[in-house]
Amino acid sequence: MKVLVSDSLSPEGLELLKTHTEVDYKPDMQPGELVKEIGAYDALVVRSRSKVNAAVIEVGGNLKVIGRAGVGVDNIDVDKATEKGIIVVNAPHGNTISAAEHAIALLTALARNIAEANSSVKRGEWKRTKYTGVELTNKVLGVVGVGRIGSEVARRTRAMSMTIIAYDPYISTEQAEKMSIELVTLEDLLKRADFITLHLPLSSLTHHLIGKKEIAMLKPGVRIVNCARGGLIDEEALYSALKEGKVAGAALDVFEEEPPLNCRLLELDNVIVTPHLGALTLEAQTNVALQVSEQVIKALQGEPIVSAVNVPSLMPEARAALEPFLPLMRLMGSFYLQIFGGSVDEIELTYSGEIAAMPLAPLTISCLIGFLRHIIGDGVNWVNAPYIAKTRGINVREISTTETKNYSDLVMMTARSGSDEHHISGTLLNNDMRIVRVDDYRIEIIPSEFMLVTTHHDCPGVVGKIGTLLGDEKVNIASMQLGRKTAGGEAMMVLQVDDQMSADVVNKVKELDIIATARLVIIQKSVFKVD
Repeated sequence: MKVLVSDSLSPEGLELLKTHTEVDYKPDMQPGELVKEIGAYDALVVRSRSKVNAAVIEVGGNLKVIGRAGVGVDNIDVDKATEKGIIVVNAPHGNTISAAEHAIALLTALARNIAEANSSVKRGEWKRTKYTGVELTNKVLGVVGVGRIGSEVARRTRAMSMTIIAYDPYISTEQAEKMSIELVTLEDLLKRADFITLHLPLSSLTHHLIGKKEIAMLKPGVRIVNCARGGLIDEEALYSALKEGKVAGAALDVFEEEPPLNCRLLELDNVIVTPHLGALTLEAQTNVALQVSEQVIKALQGEPIVSAVNVPSLMPEARAALEPFLPLMRLMGSFYLQIFGGSVDEIELTYSGEIAAMPLAPLTISCLIGFLRHIIGDGVNWVNAPYIAKTRGINVREISTTETKNYSDLVMMTARSGSDEHHISGTLLNNDMRIVRVDDYRIEIIPSEFMLVTTHHDCPGVVGKIGTLLGDEKVNIASMQLGRKTAGGEAMMVLQVDDQMSADVVNKVKELDIIATARLVIIQKSVFKVD
């Protein structure tokens, strides 16, 4: 097997590759050269410099795997690689410690005004009292997201005698207690924290998670660190809060636009900035090189891999029978999490009818992909979804029975957290996906990209009031389904709308006196396709 390494890679990663494969190391290769030479190789390893676009992949007729020595794969055309049956792997865990330590470095620098004081002394000044800082000891640190990096930050800052509170709707209270973390709501965290650090992926659910409304809740004098993703914070809202003194300071390693050429935050003295350095340490570069090299070797040898960004195929012998059901399972996982949210200890999937005779593993994995992508982003795939669920403490069970009353095939998803549990059921009607039950609501939901889901008391006038409100807000309703538990009791309504509704419009729906709950459910277009 021949491997081309077209970017710089640590010696440790290269040596590992050389023990199992024939390696050509060409870290200065130019784009034109890559296109000309890639056809001779079975694997390609890159970092961020090389652009593995469709043209490169098209002529890489022997390629079996592309490895990215880092977390992101923005410089790789993953869709084209998938089309060509090429596995794409990365190294998602290699920079955990480096990112955590960088967050703590910024946290400390922010508390002690280190950046400003450094510049002042270098200008020949000696203004000691101007740069009086604050101690971290006994301060409340709010950690938003306690995954790999967030949990490491919490562990280290706890040793600095900080009180750790955290917001993460996807972990259980038991997991938090093991880490000596107090789980709180986002609102509670914003009101209590002296320092806030962000550690979560950027998605439609987390974009501008800290916006104008959230900043208004902040404890006066709070300091904010973001080493995760640009876009988690509304930069204009943060700028105003820093200017007004509501926020005492901010330390940012990431920005909505990188490099931040038009970012007004750079004008402020109480803002510390670094150029996306979270993963840039010698150790992290060694770690990601070793991890990606190991995954490339396993892919070439046909062994299981846990950091695949895609999968070339899914059990060809059963694909025809499974294909109609795979989007349904992904829909159910995505819909469930957006409706009920929260942490989950167990997911139980009951397959009834003819579907029970099919291979169940890919169906279950498809459901997990839909569920987990709302928690950790697009890195979840056919290979690693079960592994990720296991590491998050989610027990997954399958039950099959040939008996079913109303449908030839029916899948019920039951998710449990402690003593609480919720259910949704789905089926195919002439190969069209339907969700036919949500807890005790009997309803036939036609899935679409944007759905407004409400609950209310079953009484006249509900449809009219919501329709009038949405009409006034220029929201076009494509279709609507209603279901209820009993006549005159609790009812559910699902409205398919043409475009994504703003949070303000959803809040206006919630404020209607006839409405109990309202949620905007966004189903990614990829859900409706088979990978």
